[in-house]
Amino acid sequence: MKALPVNLTAFKKTSEFDESSMPKGLLKAHQTKEGVWGKIVILAGQLQYTISQPKTEKVILDKNNYGVIEPTIFHDVKPLGEVRFYVEFYR
Repeated sequence: MKALPVNLTAFKKTSEFDESSMPKGLLKAHQTKEGVWGKIVILAGQLQYTISQPKTEKVILDKNNYGVIEPTIFHDVKPLGEVRFYVEFYR
């Protein structure tokens, strides 16, 4: 997984989600717009983060391991039991 580029600025943050309140769209492949990066921050529990391009990569995220969302790359998440998280967006 790539790291967030250092020259980015945060511009938006989602509300906190859990395994029952997370939008269903996050469970299927989706992407950010051109130039928009994301950071999946886990507060408690675990998420399986699947990056679909250029090859499939599955990563377990927890409070010590955040996820980086690259612009336009298809990805999805799956809760592994109880989880609390939010997503920050950067450009």
